[in-house]
Amino acid sequence: MKAPDLRPSIAVHKFSSCDGCQLAFLNLGEDLLALTQRVRIRHFLEAGLDDPDAEVDIAFVEGSLSTPDEIARIRRVRASARYLVSIGACATAGGLQALRNLDDTHDAWRDAIYASPEFIATLAHARPIADEVRVDFELWGCPINSRQLLAAVSALLAGVPPIDQRDKVCLECKRTQQVCVMVTEGKPCLGPVTRTGCGALCPAFGRDCYGCYGPADNPNTASLARRFAGLGLLPDAIARRFLMINSAAPAFHEAGLIARSQGESQGESDE
Repeated sequence: MKAPDLRPSIAVHKFSSCDGCQLAFLNLGEDLLALTQRVRIRHFLEAGLDDPDAEVDIAFVEGSLSTPDEIARIRRVRASARYLVSIGACATAGGLQALRNLDDTHDAWRDAIYASPEFIATLAHARPIADEVRVDFELWGCPINSRQLLAAVSALLAGVPPIDQRDKVCLECKRTQQVCVMVTEGKPCLGPVTRTGCGALCPAFGRDCYGCYGPADNPNTASLARRFAGLGLLPDAIARRFLMINSAAPAFHEAGLIARSQGESQGESDE
């Protein structure tokens, strides 16, 4: 008689997304093989495992809620999982899909793009997972990285809350002795208001941070917006800095809309 498999079980679910965060699992390489000795993966389509309704200890969810079907599906995922972890910008803040939330033009774009729009079932607004169901932990990033994913899995398996990294990218730059690209080169870097987790990857290569890990704790977006203006950015350009990958995250959303309204006011005054 075969002994029961007592390993904790996990599932990886995909909603509206690009699959980039699921690749954080596959990119673990040998660490993924070691992980399978500790857990039983019940559902992970990208890895060839198909059992979406399996009851699991931990369900990882990538992607935003963008269709009525996804609303029903996330409720089933929540009901079948002990812990639910949303991974990536789409799942935690709506992602790039949430750009359509900025204007009430969803129906107009749909009708203009598709020959038979009546067959397209989408929500007018893309939503993060936590808008619909209880989420036990969020991993931010676009995409998340394998290191933070493995740390979260290990913590949950040990029965302790994962560490929620909320430091700013600027602190990561200082820890790794990166030269500040905004001070030395005048690049409009979002590092002062963005949470770390990426290892300050972009500044390490001389590029300004574009906020893919979402807002850090206490982000002073108003001050940074004024700094961007001092660097010569027009209000519309400042708005685009905030209203990109994490446009639905409240701190970035508010900062972007303020900059956009300033641009509109400026345009009216020029007329």
